[in-house]
Amino acid sequence: MAGLRHEFPVQGLLKVAGLARSTFYYQCKASQKADRHAQLKARIRSVFEQHKGRYGYRRITSAIRHLGTAVNHKTVQRLMQLMKLKSLVRPKKYRAFRGTVGRIAPNVLQRQFDADAPNQKWVTDITEFRVGEQKLYLSPVLDLYNGEIVAYETATRPAFAMVAGMIKKAFRRLGADDRPVVHSDQGWHYQMSAYQALLAQRALTQSMSRKGNCHDNAAMESFFGTLKSEFFYLNRFESIEALRTGIKRYIHYYNHSRIKLKLKGLSPVMYRTQPSRP
Repeated sequence: MAGLRHEFPVQGLLKVAGLARSTFYYQCKASQKADRHAQLKARIRSVFEQHKGRYGYRRITSAIRHLGTAVNHKTVQRLMQLMKLKSLVRPKKYRAFRGTVGRIAPNVLQRQFDADAPNQKWVTDITEFRVGEQKLYLSPVLDLYNGEIVAYETATRPAFAMVAGMIKKAFRRLGADDRPVVHSDQGWHYQMSAYQALLAQRALTQSMSRKGNCHDNAAMESFFGTLKSEFFYLNRFESIEALRTGIKRYIHYYNHSRIKLKLKGLSPVMYRTQPSRP
Protein backbone atom coordinates (compact mmCIF):
# COMPACT_ATOMS: atom_id res chain seq x y z
CA MET A 1 0.00 0.00 0.00
CA ALA A 2 2.89 2.35 0.82
CA GLY A 3 4.09 2.02 -2.77
CA LEU A 4 0.69 3.03 -4.15
CA ARG A 5 0.49 6.35 -2.32
CA HIS A 6 2.60 7.98 -5.04
CA GLU A 7 -0.09 7.11 -7.62
CA PHE A 8 -3.31 7.46 -5.59
CA PRO A 9 -4.57 9.76 -2.82
CA VAL A 10 -3.73 8.39 0.63
CA GLN A 11 -7.26 9.05 1.89
CA GLY A 12 -8.73 6.85 -0.85
CA LEU A 13 -6.29 4.06 -0.16
CA LEU A 14 -7.06 4.16 3.55
CA LYS A 15 -10.77 3.91 2.84
CA VAL A 16 -10.33 0.91 0.53
CA ALA A 17 -8.00 -0.86 2.98
CA GLY A 18 -10.06 0.04 6.02
CA LEU A 19 -7.05 1.46 7.86
CA ALA A 20 -6.79 4.44 10.15
CA ARG A 21 -4.35 7.15 9.04
CA SER A 22 -2.27 6.69 12.24
CA THR A 23 -1.95 2.93 11.62
CA PHE A 24 -0.83 3.48 8.04
CA TYR A 25 1.94 5.93 8.98
CA TYR A 26 3.05 3.75 11.91
CA GLN A 27 3.52 0.82 9.52
CA CYS A 28 5.43 3.01 7.07
CA LYS A 29 7.75 4.19 9.83
CA ALA A 30 8.26 0.65 11.14
CA SER A 31 9.09 -0.56 7.63
CA GLN A 32 11.69 2.17 7.16
CA LYS A 33 13.21 1.36 10.54
CA ALA A 34 13.50 -2.33 9.66
CA ASP A 35 15.33 -1.51 6.44
CA ARG A 36 17.82 0.97 7.89
CA HIS A 37 20.34 -1.81 8.42
CA ALA A 38 19.92 -3.26 4.92
CA GLN A 39 23.27 -1.93 3.69
CA LEU A 40 25.07 -3.06 6.85
CA LYS A 41 23.50 -6.51 6.57
CA ALA A 42 24.76 -6.77 3.01
CA ARG A 43 28.29 -5.88 4.12
CA ILE A 44 28.14 -8.37 7.00
CA ARG A 45 27.03 -11.15 4.67
CA SER A 46 29.67 -10.19 2.11
CA VAL A 47 32.51 -10.40 4.68
CA PHE A 48 31.06 -13.59 6.18
CA GLU A 49 30.88 -15.30 2.78
CA GLN A 50 34.24 -13.95 1.62
CA HIS A 51 35.87 -15.70 4.57
CA LYS A 52 33.66 -18.79 4.19
CA GLY A 53 31.99 -18.53 7.57
CA ARG A 54 35.27 -18.33 9.45
CA TYR A 55 34.67 -14.90 11.03
CA GLY A 56 32.59 -14.23 14.12
CA TYR A 57 31.03 -10.86 14.89
CA ARG A 58 34.21 -9.34 16.33
CA ARG A 59 36.31 -9.94 13.21
CA ILE A 60 33.45 -8.93 10.94
CA THR A 61 33.11 -5.68 12.89
CA SER A 62 36.83 -5.02 12.48
CA ALA A 63 36.73 -5.82 8.75
CA ILE A 64 33.80 -3.46 8.18
CA ARG A 65 35.56 -0.70 10.10
CA HIS A 66 38.63 -1.15 7.90
CA LEU A 67 36.34 -0.62 4.91
CA GLY A 68 35.54 2.82 6.30
CA THR A 69 32.21 2.21 8.04
CA ALA A 70 31.86 3.05 11.74
CA VAL A 71 29.83 0.32 13.39
CA ASN A 72 29.25 -0.99 16.91
CA HIS A 73 30.17 -4.64 17.55
CA LYS A 74 26.90 -5.21 19.43
CA THR A 75 24.93 -4.13 16.37
CA VAL A 76 26.90 -6.55 14.19
CA GLN A 77 26.37 -9.35 16.72
CA ARG A 78 22.61 -8.71 16.86
CA LEU A 79 22.26 -8.56 13.07
CA MET A 80 24.29 -11.75 12.63
CA GLN A 81 21.98 -13.50 15.06
CA LEU A 82 18.97 -12.29 13.05
CA MET A 83 20.64 -13.46 9.84
CA LYS A 84 21.62 -16.80 11.44
CA LEU A 85 25.29 -16.31 10.59
CA LYS A 86 27.46 -18.28 13.00
CA SER A 87 31.00 -19.70 13.00
CA LEU A 88 31.81 -23.27 14.08
CA VAL A 89 33.23 -24.79 17.28
CA ARG A 90 36.75 -25.97 18.08
CA PRO A 91 37.82 -29.62 17.70
CA LYS A 92 40.30 -31.94 19.48
CA LYS A 93 43.97 -32.42 18.50
CA TYR A 94 46.47 -35.20 17.87
CA ARG A 95 48.60 -36.34 20.84
CA ALA A 96 52.15 -37.60 20.30
CA PHE A 97 53.12 -38.22 23.94
CA ARG A 98 54.77 -41.62 24.52
CA GLY A 99 56.34 -41.00 27.90
CA THR A 100 60.01 -40.17 28.36
CA VAL A 101 62.03 -41.43 25.39
CA GLY A 102 64.74 -38.77 25.42
CA ARG A 103 65.69 -35.54 27.18
CA ILE A 104 62.87 -33.36 28.55
CA ALA A 105 63.62 -29.65 28.22
CA PRO A 106 62.51 -27.14 30.89
CA ASN A 107 59.48 -24.93 30.35
CA VAL A 108 61.39 -21.79 29.39
CA LEU A 109 58.40 -20.11 27.75
CA GLN A 110 56.27 -20.21 30.93
CA ARG A 111 53.11 -19.19 29.02
CA GLN A 112 54.67 -15.85 28.05
CA PHE A 113 52.95 -15.78 24.67
CA ASP A 114 53.82 -12.19 23.74
CA ALA A 115 56.88 -11.18 21.71
CA ASP A 116 58.24 -7.74 20.82
CA ALA A 117 59.67 -8.71 17.43
CA PRO A 118 59.67 -11.57 14.92
CA ASN A 119 61.79 -14.67 15.62
CA GLN A 120 61.93 -14.24 19.38
CA LYS A 121 59.52 -17.04 20.34
CA TRP A 122 58.34 -19.95 18.21
CA VAL A 123 55.84 -22.67 19.13
CA THR A 124 55.25 -25.98 17.36
CA ASP A 125 53.16 -29.16 17.58
CA ILE A 126 51.54 -31.83 15.39
CA THR A 127 47.87 -32.34 14.50
CA GLU A 128 46.05 -35.12 12.68
CA PHE A 129 43.38 -35.16 9.94
CA ARG A 130 41.30 -38.08 8.62
CA VAL A 131 40.01 -38.58 5.09
CA GLY A 132 38.12 -41.86 5.01
CA GLU A 133 40.55 -44.50 6.27
CA GLN A 134 43.62 -42.36 5.58
CA LYS A 135 45.38 -39.84 7.81
CA LEU A 136 47.39 -36.71 7.18
CA TYR A 137 49.62 -35.05 9.77
CA LEU A 138 50.55 -31.37 9.91
CA SER A 139 53.62 -30.01 11.70
CA PRO A 140 53.85 -26.16 11.73
CA VAL A 141 55.97 -23.51 13.44
CA LEU A 142 54.13 -20.39 14.65
CA ASP A 143 55.79 -17.08 15.54
CA LEU A 144 54.29 -15.62 18.71
CA TYR A 145 55.05 -12.07 17.57
CA ASN A 146 52.21 -12.03 15.04
CA GLY A 147 50.77 -15.55 14.99
CA GLU A 148 52.27 -16.23 11.56
CA ILE A 149 52.98 -19.77 10.38
CA VAL A 150 56.64 -19.43 9.40
CA ALA A 151 57.05 -23.02 8.13
CA TYR A 152 55.21 -26.34 8.02
CA GLU A 153 55.36 -29.90 6.70
CA THR A 154 52.67 -32.50 6.04
CA ALA A 155 53.03 -36.30 5.88
CA THR A 156 50.87 -39.42 5.90
CA ARG A 157 52.85 -40.76 8.87
CA PRO A 158 53.95 -38.81 11.97
CA ALA A 159 57.60 -39.70 11.35
CA PHE A 160 60.55 -37.68 12.60
CA ALA A 161 61.45 -36.67 9.02
CA MET A 162 58.33 -34.46 8.94
CA VAL A 163 59.41 -32.51 12.04
CA ALA A 164 63.03 -32.29 10.86
CA GLY A 165 61.90 -30.93 7.48
CA MET A 166 59.68 -28.38 9.17
CA ILE A 167 62.34 -26.99 11.47
CA LYS A 168 64.89 -26.79 8.64
CA LYS A 169 62.40 -24.74 6.61
CA ALA A 170 61.83 -22.47 9.61
CA PHE A 171 65.58 -21.86 9.92
CA ARG A 172 65.47 -20.11 6.51
CA ARG A 173 63.45 -17.32 8.14
CA LEU A 174 66.18 -16.56 10.68
CA GLY A 175 68.59 -13.69 10.43
CA ALA A 176 72.21 -14.09 11.51
CA ASP A 177 71.43 -12.82 15.03
CA ASP A 178 68.00 -14.44 15.52
CA ARG A 179 67.86 -16.95 18.40
CA PRO A 180 64.21 -17.77 19.13
CA VAL A 181 63.04 -19.96 21.97
CA VAL A 182 61.39 -23.00 20.32
CA HIS A 183 58.55 -24.36 22.46
CA SER A 184 56.65 -27.65 22.07
CA ASP A 185 54.91 -30.28 24.15
CA GLN A 186 56.76 -33.40 25.33
CA GLY A 187 55.99 -35.35 22.14
CA TRP A 188 58.59 -37.99 21.28
CA HIS A 189 59.78 -36.08 18.20
CA TYR A 190 60.97 -33.17 20.34
CA GLN A 191 62.72 -35.45 22.86
CA MET A 192 64.91 -37.00 20.16
CA SER A 193 68.59 -36.13 20.19
CA ALA A 194 68.45 -35.52 16.41
CA TYR A 195 65.84 -32.76 16.87
CA GLN A 196 67.72 -31.21 19.77
CA ALA A 197 70.94 -31.30 17.73
CA LEU A 198 69.22 -29.32 14.95
CA LEU A 199 68.29 -26.60 17.46
CA ALA A 200 71.78 -26.65 18.94
CA GLN A 201 73.33 -26.08 15.50
CA ARG A 202 71.62 -22.68 15.42
CA ALA A 203 72.14 -22.05 19.15
CA LEU A 204 68.36 -22.02 19.74
CA THR A 205 66.83 -22.56 23.18
CA GLN A 206 64.42 -25.49 23.50
CA SER A 207 61.36 -25.24 25.74
CA MET A 208 58.70 -27.86 26.59
CA SER A 209 55.28 -27.79 28.19
CA ARG A 210 54.78 -29.58 31.46
CA LYS A 211 53.55 -33.14 31.14
CA GLY A 212 49.88 -33.30 30.10
CA ASN A 213 49.39 -29.52 30.31
CA CYS A 214 47.97 -28.27 26.99
CA HIS A 215 47.65 -24.71 28.31
CA ASP A 216 51.45 -24.34 28.22
CA ASN A 217 51.21 -24.43 24.40
CA ALA A 218 47.87 -22.62 24.11
CA ALA A 219 48.86 -20.51 21.08
CA MET A 220 49.53 -23.60 18.98
CA GLU A 221 46.36 -25.27 20.26
CA SER A 222 44.43 -22.18 19.25
CA PHE A 223 45.79 -22.28 15.70
CA PHE A 224 44.86 -25.95 15.28
CA GLY A 225 41.36 -25.22 16.55
CA THR A 226 40.98 -22.35 14.11
CA LEU A 227 42.36 -24.37 11.20
CA LYS A 228 39.95 -27.25 11.76
CA SER A 229 36.84 -25.23 12.51
CA GLU A 230 37.37 -22.69 9.70
CA PHE A 231 38.72 -25.05 7.06
CA PHE A 232 38.65 -28.79 7.68
CA TYR A 233 35.10 -29.15 9.01
CA LEU A 234 33.67 -26.78 6.43
CA ASN A 235 34.79 -28.92 3.48
CA ARG A 236 34.66 -32.45 2.10
CA PHE A 237 37.82 -34.06 0.74
CA GLU A 238 38.01 -36.88 -1.77
CA SER A 239 41.68 -37.61 -1.17
CA ILE A 240 44.68 -36.84 1.02
CA GLU A 241 46.19 -34.81 -1.81
CA ALA A 242 43.09 -32.63 -2.00
CA LEU A 243 43.37 -32.04 1.76
CA ARG A 244 47.08 -31.26 1.46
CA THR A 245 46.36 -28.68 -1.25
CA GLY A 246 43.57 -27.17 0.84
CA ILE A 247 45.85 -26.83 3.87
CA LYS A 248 48.42 -25.01 1.75
CA ARG A 249 45.78 -22.55 0.55
CA TYR A 250 44.34 -22.05 4.03
CA ILE A 251 47.74 -21.33 5.61
CA HIS A 252 48.43 -18.74 2.90
CA TYR A 253 45.01 -17.20 3.62
CA TYR A 254 45.67 -17.34 7.39
CA ASN A 255 49.03 -15.59 7.06
CA HIS A 256 48.14 -13.00 4.43
CA SER A 257 44.39 -12.26 4.61
CA ARG A 258 42.77 -13.40 7.86
CA ILE A 259 42.72 -10.49 10.30
CA LYS A 260 43.47 -10.78 14.01
CA LEU A 261 41.87 -8.42 16.49
CA LYS A 262 44.94 -8.33 18.72
CA LEU A 263 46.95 -7.23 15.67
CA LYS A 264 44.66 -4.19 15.33
CA GLY A 265 42.63 -5.73 12.54
CA LEU A 266 45.62 -6.75 10.39
CA SER A 267 46.68 -10.15 9.12
CA PRO A 268 49.97 -11.61 10.46
CA VAL A 269 51.94 -10.69 7.33
CA MET A 270 50.37 -7.23 7.13
CA TYR A 271 51.30 -6.65 10.77
CA ARG A 272 54.90 -7.83 10.29
CA THR A 273 55.45 -5.78 7.13
CA GLN A 274 53.74 -2.54 8.14
CA PRO A 275 56.05 0.51 7.85
CA SER A 276 56.19 1.21 11.59
CA ARG A 277 55.51 -1.41 14.21
CA PRO A 278 53.36 -0.35 17.17
